[in-house]
Amino acid sequence: MTMKQQRQGGFLIAKIHQLAGRIFARKLKEHQIDDLNPAQGRIMFVLWREDGISINELAQRTSLGKSTLTSMLDRLERSGHLTRVPSREDRREILIRRTDKDRALEEVYVRASQEMTELFYAGFVPSGIDRLETGLQRVYDNLAAFERATK
Repeated sequence: MTMKQQRQGGFLIAKIHQLAGRIFARKLKEHQIDDLNPAQGRIMFVLWREDGISINELAQRTSLGKSTLTSMLDRLERSGHLTRVPSREDRREILIRRTDKDRALEEVYVRASQEMTELFYAGFVPSGIDRLETGLQRVYDNLAAFERATK
């Protein structure tokens, strides 16, 4: 296979990731969300679905490394979006909980996210969205399986 014939999925995903991050950051600013970036929003999105989960669970659900996640949690805690609390069941475990400040922000952030979703899928029919998401999930699963097998 020549260079011209090579598949470009990984390259396109990387380009989409960079471009979507820039656009989403701009959308957040348009909605007056100045102290939360797209990467931090990924953490908050998980917490909006289930508040009070462990750092290990949060790392797994966001696919962030623990050191990266810890530094992001530090910034989110300093900016008042979350707090760390000891687990009642296991004193060694720390749970991540949302704050009132974050609860007030969720609706606006979700609106900006919905605008991004509409941009992502403009021109798609529902079955096309389903096929795309199935394919992307398979790519993710392949990469996650490789990572687990090579650790």
